[in-house]
Amino acid sequence: MKRILWDVDTQVDFVESGGKLAVPDAEAAIPAMRMLVAWAQAEGITHVASADDHELTDPEISETPDFTSTYPPHCLRGTRGATKIAETAQADPVPLGLTDVPERWFRGREFLLLKKHFDVFTNPNAERLLALLDPEEVVVFGVATDVCDDAAIRGLLERGRNVTFVTDASRGLDEARTAACTASWRAAGVRFSSAAELPMGS
Repeated sequence: MKRILWDVDTQVDFVESGGKLAVPDAEAAIPAMRMLVAWAQAEGITHVASADDHELTDPEISETPDFTSTYPPHCLRGTRGATKIAETAQADPVPLGLTDVPERWFRGREFLLLKKHFDVFTNPNAERLLALLDPEEVVVFGVATDVCDDAAIRGLLERGRNVTFVTDASRGLDEARTAACTASWRAAGVRFSSAAELPMGS
């Protein structure tokens, strides 16, 4: 089976407890996150990561956030908070920003999709990359379950992909909203797994 690993926003500002928009209990998910990235590396599985790449002028950034469509400054370009945590860091990813990249550059095992919005598919290169990789299964993990994970999974389902969500390598911002999201995914056919339950080595 052709799998890809889809790593959602495992950045310092979200995962570390001192981050600017820390997701509750996200640090507890780090061991499972590390396991997934090591698995992908060992098996030669493509590792697609998304990352917020904000500037203070972005519409999502606000001093009076509503935590639905606007959030406090986080993952600002050039800051440590925007970098991926060490456990999920990519060695030499192909960086894909918001402008179309010639298809000849879509090669390699690691890709980094930069974004200004919580939905990774607002980056036009996300859809192009997914079509080129054409996976039979997309293994999704990261933060936050009820925001960026939700947008990624909905986007993948809309594009006809089979999705597995790794629960112990993910955390949400709001408990009730997270429960609603995961219930809707389950109804849509998303498979749920822990990192240890994945068929490592296959």
